[in-house]
Amino acid sequence: MNKKIVVTGAILILISIVLGAFGAHALKEVLLPAELASFETGVRYQMYHALLLLFAGNSSNIRVNIKKLMLLLVIIGVLLFSGSIYGLATNDLTGFNFKNIAFITPIGGFLLMLSWLIMLLDFLKLKDE
Repeated sequence: MNKKIVVTGAILILISIVLGAFGAHALKEVLLPAELASFETGVRYQMYHALLLLFAGNSSNIRVNIKKLMLLLVIIGVLLFSGSIYGLATNDLTGFNFKNIAFITPIGGFLLMLSWLIMLLDFLKLKDE
């Protein structure tokens, strides 16, 4: 399980770096500043949660069932939150109107927050040494 979590985290980091570079170079010329800033927000939150997975996968203080749930929440959360932000920021460049599915952005954000909350609750159950 830990290998799956850290590999997923590493893949999300790699994708974050690629998208960040793409945004900084290719999209800089075609997006408005507000759209570019929004795109960068999606990249930043994807990176934060990829780092969360690297941490969780290497932590012996998080129970396995919590790690599994965190992995699921982060994957779905990043897809909904960051993915929808990428779509919304580049909406004028595509043939699909991402504004029709903008309601999924806060759902993704909630799932990402939930991943942190369940980790916190698991930490609170730890015995002091």
